[in-house]
Amino acid sequence: MAAGLGFKEFTVGDILTAADANGYLASQTVMVFASSAARASAITSPQEGMISFLKDTDTMQFYTGAAWSNVDTGSSPLTTKGDLYAFSTTNARLPVGTNGQVLQADSTASTGLKWATAAAGSGMTFIQRSTVTAAADTGTTFDSIFTSTYGAYLIVMESVVGSISNADLLVQGLYSGTTQAADYQGAAFGYAESGSLITSLTAKSSTAAKLGKCFTSNNSYSMLVTGVGVAGQRIKFDTSGFTAQNGGGYKGFTSALQDRTYTGVKFSLSTGNITTTTAVYGLASA
Repeated sequence: MAAGLGFKEFTVGDILTAADANGYLASQTVMVFASSAARASAITSPQEGMISFLKDTDTMQFYTGAAWSNVDTGSSPLTTKGDLYAFSTTNARLPVGTNGQVLQADSTASTGLKWATAAAGSGMTFIQRSTVTAAADTGTTFDSIFTSTYGAYLIVMESVVGSISNADLLVQGLYSGTTQAADYQGAAFGYAESGSLITSLTAKSSTAAKLGKCFTSNNSYSMLVTGVGVAGQRIKFDTSGFTAQNGGGYKGFTSALQDRTYTGVKFSLSTGNITTTTAVYGLASA
C-alpha cells in the first residue's frame, strides 16, 4: 500500500484509481474499526501517518511508522479538586493527597511523584497561631504544643497591647494542662529610649517569669523555648522584646526549676488585659 502521497483535490470527471485510493484517501481520512484486532486484519501493512479510531476503547490513534500510538485529544485525566496533571508513559492523573501532605519526587512511582507526610522535626514547622484578648487571670494559653518531636520552639508575639501601661509581661509553663505557678527564676533587662537601664527580676519560687514591660501601644517579643517535651529537663525561656511606647528593648532568660515534661505555655500581664497575635513554631533537634 503506497499510502501517504499527500493531498490531492479531485475534480469532476476524474477517474479514481486504486493507486489514488491507496495513496491519497487512506491518509486523508480517519478509518473506523471495531477494535485493534479488526484493524490489524484489515490493514496488514500500515503506513506512517495513517489515522484510525477504535470503537471498543473510543481511542484515536496514528501510525508512527513502527506502531500505533494514541492521539492526544486534549481531554484532561483530572477528576477531583486538587488533582495534578502528570505523565507516566502517557498523560496521567496524580490524585490529590490528604490534608497536610507534601509533594515528593519518587522514581518508583509511575509518574515519578507522590504525596507523603512531611518528616516530623525537620527544619522549622508552623504549629499554631491565635489572636486573643484575655484578662490577667486567664491570659492566653498554648497547650499541647510541646512534645518530644522538636528540640526547641520559637514563639513570636506580635501586636502585644496591655490595657494598663507598664504592666509586667509574664510567662508560665503548663504541665499536663495545668499552669505551674511556682519555681521560676531569671531576669530581663534592657535600655529605655532615654538610655536608662531597665530591669525586671524573677526570684526563685515566684508564681511566673517576668519577660519585660508591656504598654498600651504595640509591643513585640520573640522567644526561644528549650527543655520541653522531655522528662527531667527544666523549661527555659530566652526572650528578646521591644516596647513601642518608649523604645526600650529587653533581653531576658528565665527558667522553671521543676523537672517535668512541660506541654505548653501561658502568657499574661501582672494587671489588666492582654491582646496579642502569637505564633508557635517547632524547631528540629540539634
